[in-house]
Amino acid sequence: MTSRRLVLTRSAALFGAASTALLLPEIARAQSGKVRVGLMLPYTGTFAQLGVAIENGFRLAIAEQGGKLGGRDIEYFKVDDESEPSKGIENANKLVQRDKVDVLVGTVHSGVQMGIHKVARDSGVLSLIPNAGVHAATRSQCAPNVFRTSFTNSQPTRALGQAMIAKGHKKAVWITWKYAAGDEAFEGFKESYTAAGGTIIKELGLPFPNVEFQALLTEIASLKPDAVACFFAGGGAAKFMKDYAAAGLQGKIPLYGSGFLTEGVLDAAGPAADGVMTTLHYSDSLNTPRNQAFRLAYAKMFRLQPDVYAVQGYDTGLLLAQGANAVKGDLANKAALYKALESATIDSPRGKWSMSKSHNPVQDIYLRVVENKENKVLGVAAKALADSGAGCKMA
Repeated sequence: MTSRRLVLTRSAALFGAASTALLLPEIARAQSGKVRVGLMLPYTGTFAQLGVAIENGFRLAIAEQGGKLGGRDIEYFKVDDESEPSKGIENANKLVQRDKVDVLVGTVHSGVQMGIHKVARDSGVLSLIPNAGVHAATRSQCAPNVFRTSFTNSQPTRALGQAMIAKGHKKAVWITWKYAAGDEAFEGFKESYTAAGGTIIKELGLPFPNVEFQALLTEIASLKPDAVACFFAGGGAAKFMKDYAAAGLQGKIPLYGSGFLTEGVLDAAGPAADGVMTTLHYSDSLNTPRNQAFRLAYAKMFRLQPDVYAVQGYDTGLLLAQGANAVKGDLANKAALYKALESATIDSPRGKWSMSKSHNPVQDIYLRVVENKENKVLGVAAKALADSGAGCKMA
């Protein structure tokens, strides 16, 4: 296996000596070859459906570019990350060291993302994050070659506070799984809710992925808050909403959450989800020509309905295409490539968004309510919301 030092030395030589006549033929050959795209996503296990949606969205965006990036054909390399953090570095290195990818797209799980992130920072490979919201990637460990097209874990909940106060909910209980994503989601809620004049009367938590909610729901009933705010996702989110309704709280104490509470689980949750309000950067029901055109194209290509994960994959493809087109396919021209990515405005199904200085989307966050198994958009909860990027210092 080629050492990291050799890879760095080789890329530095190519980049630094780009104007040297002797190297021009080698560079010309490289640019006439295929762009090597690495997809490191979950294709098995709990998050497999999310990985497929992200890849589908990405491939749709590339198809709309005629199947090319900056005029160059594409060769794909895929690794199933299994949502297993302990294999994150090893799997990322397969794509970077073995397959010599020009860009690494991944992933869903924040723990796995930190493995990718280490490899990206060490090797300098372009890294595009289509989902994982872990703060460090675009805060304390931000890097010039790392760009996120999704959200930080605190971004959706940062839009909750004002929306809840506007409804007259001045006392709230917060509940989540006690793990990194839950803690980071709480940061956004706490900042926005207290700034708007709200009081958090209790923080409740249980270990991830425990779904024994009954004792905590009994405590919520006894506390009698104006509302409950939470962060749950996937199967656990569906069970939480069903248990919340079964405990007699539905319709009595309004339930709010990060939009992932109701993404992809409305069939499973059934009537228990009715009336639940969430904040997120996308909704299936966004009534715009851009979203409708995207949803139709996705359904035609994959015979599936797209979700927020498909949109994030799609936007990752749009961002990469914009950067590649700006440098006419010369992805080795990193300074110009990064500048193009940093200055990009993405015309997304979620609405237009731009890139923050720490390489995270500046985007509208929508207030949504569940009605008849649909996340209905009520309006914009926060306009052009940026993550703080706290601690980010670009090298």
